[in-house]
Amino acid sequence: MPSLSLVEAEALVKDALCRCRTSADNAALVAHALVRAEAEGLKTHGLLRVPMYAAQAKVGKVDGFAVPTVEHPRPALIGIDAKHGFAYPAMYKAVDMLAPLAREFGIAAAGIKRSHHVGVAGHPVEALAKAGMMAIMFANAPAAMAPWGGTKPTFGTDPVAFACPLPGRDPIVVDLSLSKVARGNILAAIQKGESIPEGWALDVDGNPTTDPKAALAGTMVPLGDAKGTALALMVELLAAGLTGSNFAGEASSFLDAEGPPPGTGQLFIAIDAVAFGSTLPRFAQMAHMIEEQEGARLPGSRRLAMRAKSERDGLQVSVSLLAEIKAL
Repeated sequence: MPSLSLVEAEALVKDALCRCRTSADNAALVAHALVRAEAEGLKTHGLLRVPMYAAQAKVGKVDGFAVPTVEHPRPALIGIDAKHGFAYPAMYKAVDMLAPLAREFGIAAAGIKRSHHVGVAGHPVEALAKAGMMAIMFANAPAAMAPWGGTKPTFGTDPVAFACPLPGRDPIVVDLSLSKVARGNILAAIQKGESIPEGWALDVDGNPTTDPKAALAGTMVPLGDAKGTALALMVELLAAGLTGSNFAGEASSFLDAEGPPPGTGQLFIAIDAVAFGSTLPRFAQMAHMIEEQEGARLPGSRRLAMRAKSERDGLQVSVSLLAEIKAL
């Protein structure tokens, strides 16, 4: 299996996207996000996405040349229009602008509309935490889960991410999907020709299935059953309702080049971690209480270890995927 350094992988992805109707600046941001996901072992949000993104850029389902615009509806609020482009330029504009605002006002928020797939939701909140913020992100996605007791896809898998700074070390990062597993795992199973475990998804009739194609046509099982769908409703209202974006049931798929732009939304909330006093030692105390227990670990620590290994050893990329990206 071929090995690529992270620099080589980013150049490969950037060049491929530039050949597929995407500006160099946008392609660089997307390439960095996808390669970082791959480096952290999150392959369903890594290089696997390159052919999908490229196909959508070619037909204009995502505008590879879009430049996000910004408005300030309130002093500590930022409104960002992603212009149906990739989510990454809009999200990192939010990250850059939120930290100074939160330091000034104690708390600030950014809403993004007409957006796209967010990739690893933990990345932008981690960046905010490294700037001294406690950060929360809500993002909606195309419909993949039914309301509890229903069978029609109404909610997305709707990731929620949170990050908290720690003194002298990497932040705590919590990043989870509100489905039992990320939908990208279903896609990966299809591409590998494998079945999926029972309990991940339901078919179109609401029956448990181990067939990934039936799962993709059906619905995902929510995390925590009815509690998961209640949280998904909350995310839909915060990420899409509040920002003026498409709800899950109105958004086209992130997985193919069919239909109009998805037009999904994201909401970021940043709180100055020292707004109420010197709290960083308390955060460190909580981290210590977890890590002193044998077998326990902080959320995000496994990703950091994988990232360090990939920076040292490079990425192992399948011959077929590498050839597919080079052929774009």
